[in-house]
Amino acid sequence: MKKEDLQLLQQNVTLLRAEGKYKETIEACYHLLRCGMELHDHKSILIAHLNNAASYYCIGDIEEAFASIGAYDEVCSKYGDETDQLHLYNVLFLLYEYNKDFDKAKETLEKSIELGKKLKKFNIISNGYSNYSHVYIVEENYADALEMAKMGLAMAKLHQPASPILELRVKLNMAEAYIGLGDFGASRSLIDEMMNDPVFDSFIREKSQFYMLQGSWYSKQNLYREAFESLTYAKELVESYHDVYLLKFIQEERCKLCERMDDIHLGYTVQKEYISLLNEISNREIALAALKLDVKHSLTAIEKKANTDYLTGLYNRNYLETTANVWLKQASERNESIVCIVFDIDNFKLINDEYGHLFGDEVIKQVGEACSKIMGENELIGRYGGDEFVVIVKGASLERGKKKAELIKETVENLQMKKDGKSVSIKTSMGVADNSDGTVMYFNDLFHAADVGLYKAKQNGRNQICVQ
Repeated sequence: MKKEDLQLLQQNVTLLRAEGKYKETIEACYHLLRCGMELHDHKSILIAHLNNAASYYCIGDIEEAFASIGAYDEVCSKYGDETDQLHLYNVLFLLYEYNKDFDKAKETLEKSIELGKKLKKFNIISNGYSNYSHVYIVEENYADALEMAKMGLAMAKLHQPASPILELRVKLNMAEAYIGLGDFGASRSLIDEMMNDPVFDSFIREKSQFYMLQGSWYSKQNLYREAFESLTYAKELVESYHDVYLLKFIQEERCKLCERMDDIHLGYTVQKEYISLLNEISNREIALAALKLDVKHSLTAIEKKANTDYLTGLYNRNYLETTANVWLKQASERNESIVCIVFDIDNFKLINDEYGHLFGDEVIKQVGEACSKIMGENELIGRYGGDEFVVIVKGASLERGKKKAELIKETVENLQMKKDGKSVSIKTSMGVADNSDGTVMYFNDLFHAADVGLYKAKQNGRNQICVQ
């Protein structure tokens, strides 16, 4: 695969997520991740993990989102740059906030602010303080929320070029903090200042937040009719971008205001809207649960296809190498033995030449199927390529590995293969090696040792086992 092809995969992943196609994004991320790992392209690996995390977050699978961002963090710490670090903090903040783990959310914001200061990126610092202010508001710590918002506003004013929306986002938190502190004069001044700001016309979410804020101010002043009107306008705005969970909060507040106004007729209408919204939320959550299952099943199928050999259905070379490397690392730490058996079919070229390649393929399939049936726990078999097979035995001595090789050899020789009424005998040559008391750490080295044994078995006349 060329560099240009990887870049297209990266762009595809980002585009799919932007379009809200989260299942397709996750599948595309899996493909990008495999390609990135094969080509040692760390940028592709980072993009795959990051988009995976964001997509899992969007479908509500927070456990998988944390797993993806954890993998991102591991790669980022070795190969990422400061921009990659900022992406990490942004996603981590969302996940911690979702889980209401506000202490970790604030720790993450502190890291983001610190990095923003290092890079002298005032928009990043401002957003960090603004989010910090929001967390304090959720915790009802309005004094600290106000201080954070003031620092955020100061940083927003330093950003070049000027960003009115950056300042407005902080002012929304600042006004909410003033309301929480009971300072209705200062909050009113900010609300009046923001009221007719044309920048809201380009930022519908912030505009809806403004009218919710205004509704809160009226409600605290016992001006329930005005509060209801503000929240009704906020509801109409939120309906345009269909945030059902924010709509749920607005409808709950509107119901409370109807009670305070003692308006039974209006309360009945709002309750009907609320019940309809709850049904929609229920259906959406059912759909999300189904989507999560669909993603898991889809990835299982993709992973199985990626890890298995097309002809035999056994594990392929890539899976063998990846799994064996994990086993070898564990074995080194635990002082365990790992045995590798490498074998192929004697005179396989003659079988192909005499009986045809289709029959040769059938021989390979039958050998693979027969051997897979005698694999036990902690034993792995795969097709390495052509007519060559590899068996990895975990926690086995070299002697036990030799006995396993003898069983495999006997099983293959007992195959009843016929072509055009003629019986075709199948013989094998084998090499067996172990990880030398944990000193062999990688599959390639273990395989090479066993492959040397296979070569010696061939040199010595075939149809035998050579233990290294």
